[in-house]
Amino acid sequence: MEPDELSDEQIDQLLHDAEARLRGYTTKESVTSISNPNAKHARVSVSGLRLKSGTVVRPYVIVNGDVAKADAYRLLDDHQRQLSSKIRRIEDPASLKKTFIEARKETAGSDWFNLPRTNFTPDLKRDLQLLKLRSVLDPRRHYKKDNGSAKAPEFSQVGTIIEGPSEFFSARIQNRDRKRTLVEEVMVGEASSGRFKSKYNEVQSARTSGKKAYYKALKAKRNRAIRS
Repeated sequence: MEPDELSDEQIDQLLHDAEARLRGYTTKESVTSISNPNAKHARVSVSGLRLKSGTVVRPYVIVNGDVAKADAYRLLDDHQRQLSSKIRRIEDPASLKKTFIEARKETAGSDWFNLPRTNFTPDLKRDLQLLKLRSVLDPRRHYKKDNGSAKAPEFSQVGTIIEGPSEFFSARIQNRDRKRTLVEEVMVGEASSGRFKSKYNEVQSARTSGKKAYYKALKAKRNRAIRS
């Protein structure tokens, strides 16, 4: 044992004295003498040894007879107590995850410049149908034949082409020719050319060939030729 080192009995005595002071009891002597027979120094004298009690911590558990009860007021601090007295919104983690996934699907991602999901309005549906039938708009242009399996894009955006200053006379569309949708532009072109109407009449005449209405028209044409 090192010099001036306290034994277990001496430490227990000191703790007992400190506990007695905390409980309000007085010790027998104000001066405690501690002997250490195993040390080089035969006696160590501790004069006026007192432990500063300070503020006694209030226990969390109150014992009343054989019943131990926890102090509910001390289990929470003031901030947590204020939060517990308010109405709190509890959200389901599964619904939060679903909402997050749906929000991610609203755009095509940063690799595609965050294109939004296609909003299929009635005007856009008609324009997409017109694009599928673009081969009949101009007989002088030929497009790749559509096999019918093409689907509308899941993510897309509709914009307006703005001509530059250098294209004012070469590629500028006049204001009277600018329309809101592709269908409106096609209808304006049809009103001026009349190509669709003439094409429709050709198709109808070919379909009615050989039928009763066809022979009536042919007979009336012959009668007019005879009379003349």
